[in-house]
Amino acid sequence: MGKIFTIGFTRMTAEEFFTCLERNHVKRVVDVRLYNTSQLLGFSKYPDIEFFLRNLSGINYVHDLQFAPSEIILESYKKKYITWEEYEEAFAALMATRYIDKYILKNYAGQENYCLLCTEVSPENCHRRLVAEKIKEVLEDVEIVHL
Repeated sequence: MGKIFTIGFTRMTAEEFFTCLERNHVKRVVDVRLYNTSQLLGFSKYPDIEFFLRNLSGINYVHDLQFAPSEIILESYKKKYITWEEYEEAFAALMATRYIDKYILKNYAGQENYCLLCTEVSPENCHRRLVAEKIKEVLEDVEIVHL
């Protein structure tokens, strides 16, 4: 059984973040954020995050927009135009239009010890949890571990 990790960097120091990934033997970080270049993202801002992961921890980095929400869905939730339940429904519909099951099989089957990166501290109201659950649904024999 493989593992899918998820992590939100908010409220973590760089030391806590990189140590956590190393301790769990993460081989690749899959950034599922729609936006990853803002100065407000601190150490997780691209391209810095890619440099830090590779050179400090020997971890590969990929920004996979196939797993990111659309701007409309994200902004609607942030501005409280839609509830979390409505966000989940809209995100699931978006994933279906992207043929995400086939995408997962093609790009993530047989991959181990990767970690989905997003912003939120907790996975409950974060789309990284939805992505992890979708990957588990498609690949079946995986365990989700929220760091």
